[in-house]
Amino acid sequence: MLKNELILRNPLLQLGFKTEEILSAGEFGAVLAHAGVGKTALLVQLAINGMLRSRNVLHISLNDPVNKVNVWYKELFHHLAGGDKGNQAGRLWESVLPHRFIMTFRVDGFTVPKLKERLGDLKEQGIFSPSMMIIDGLHFDESLRPDLNDLKALAAGKGMHVWFTVHTHRHESPGADGLPVAFSGLADLFDLVLELRPEHADVHINLLRGKGAGPAGPALLLDPSTMLIKNPI
Repeated sequence: MLKNELILRNPLLQLGFKTEEILSAGEFGAVLAHAGVGKTALLVQLAINGMLRSRNVLHISLNDPVNKVNVWYKELFHHLAGGDKGNQAGRLWESVLPHRFIMTFRVDGFTVPKLKERLGDLKEQGIFSPSMMIIDGLHFDESLRPDLNDLKALAAGKGMHVWFTVHTHRHESPGADGLPVAFSGLADLFDLVLELRPEHADVHINLLRGKGAGPAGPALLLDPSTMLIKNPI
């Protein structure tokens, strides 16, 4: 019962998409926001929803150690479960953990060939084969295009889609397309782009680009106190 309740909270469905599988193999999604607004928290909630649906999620962190990323998942899961489900939530959490693998790189040590090698090692040893990948902490500019093209080909070949966090800066004005200038030159590689924008006491989740999105319901918000997605009152 609890598992089904949490699956139905898929934030992308609440944004107007018709199916949980928003991105296909080789496709990219991005969450744009300033520092500290909730990019990682939103992607962790997408990852947890995938794990609940028995999808294998590879979370790659370029800034934080494994234990910090694990805390993000555990805390957000128990917030989602309501905190009062007791043993039921604990058992469910243990049952979905095999569907997640956390991998860390130094920012300057992350390359697509290194990632491909690690993925190969995981698969050959029968440890993990992901269908969804999160890359948290990559710095975006036009020089990244060759690497992103290689990563897109790698993801397509391995049957994965990829989500990225994209750090934006408060002092930078958006380009003509409404996207940050540093990201705009790469936006053609992305199939889904979400923006987190602080407004008053909440953070608004705006859909900037996304195929297959129908009319959304009320605007979604991210509660800064819990980092959980909520509907406006």
